[in-house]
Amino acid sequence: MPSSEAPAKSGAAHSQTLSRGIRALEILADAPAPMTIAELSAALGVHRSIAYRILRTLEDHSLVMRDTAGRLQAGPGLAALARGVSRDLQSAALPELTLLANTLKMTAFIAVWDQHDCVTLVTVEPRHAGATLAQRPGTRHSLSAGAPGIAIQSALSEEQWEQLAPGQAYRPESRAAAELGYAVSHDEVIPGVSSVGAPIRVPGQLPAAIAVVYIHTDLGNDEIGRTLMQAAATIEAELR
Repeated sequence: MPSSEAPAKSGAAHSQTLSRGIRALEILADAPAPMTIAELSAALGVHRSIAYRILRTLEDHSLVMRDTAGRLQAGPGLAALARGVSRDLQSAALPELTLLANTLKMTAFIAVWDQHDCVTLVTVEPRHAGATLAQRPGTRHSLSAGAPGIAIQSALSEEQWEQLAPGQAYRPESRAAAELGYAVSHDEVIPGVSSVGAPIRVPGQLPAAIAVVYIHTDLGNDEIGRTLMQAAATIEAELR
């Protein structure tokens, strides 16, 4: 009988079943609509019987649930797990995000670095605004693209960066952001979308970023950047 354990690229053992279960959760969380078992098994690249066994375990922990038609979607257990991720940072940031979103009329969010990608932790959209950009928690993109990634990198010295991410370039934009206190990007993650971000230094953890995204604004980058820097300073004070 084949083993469920397979060697990782690094040479260390890892659980193939656990890896598939986590991948199933990622697929369901990103899906625009509930999925059938057949659709999920195809996305996972496994037989339906294997997908079914994985899903039964995830259902037992409320990480996956079914709708009235039996289709699969992310379950409420994921929300409970998400609350524990950087709980202090989320608590300190939420009031500032709400203020930013409604003052600047832009979607505001906190991004963290998992030493692979830039990941959205928590987000707030403005009230009573026209069309705004959605930035869902869990959204990830390369740290090498976008203002949040530049801001996070700017909070680290080039020596620290080399230790944490050997072989990955330290962007010239990050050097400029370290002097300005904020970063700006245009068309880097999504065409037509701009972002401004400021670093948040979290005691004992990797730096994060507070950022906004928008398509059009009459505000200047410097005004947005100063506003984000003030919010970042308030969050850092709460975390001390």
